[in-house]
Amino acid sequence: MFTISKEFNFSASHQLHGLATDHPCMRMHGHNYVLKVFLRGELNKEGFVQDYRDLKPISEWVESTLDHRHLNDVFPFQTSVENMSKYIFDLFKPQFPLLMAVELSETPKTNCRYEP
Repeated sequence: MFTISKEFNFSASHQLHGLATDHPCMRMHGHNYVLKVFLRGELNKEGFVQDYRDLKPISEWVESTLDHRHLNDVFPFQTSVENMSKYIFDLFKPQFPLLMAVELSETPKTNCRYEP
């Protein structure tokens, strides 16, 4: 069994609600996010788990929906990396059956990996 990954980048702002008024994430702020998708499977006849070019719909969605957006206007839920990771997994799992996990990083030191 093989696991491959592909990384996508986007810049966006958000604001987390329900935190203490002095919490920095309560204010509108931005991140340079890194979205990483993981696919797991056996090799096909070409020697791939999945051709990376097949993942273009993810790249297009990230660019058109997330990049340079205010994420509170995009998602109808608290825009934590935990919530967004699960949402993105659920969104693309039907199209990519080999999708096994989604990882979303806000900073080089903070990230969430959603793997059912």
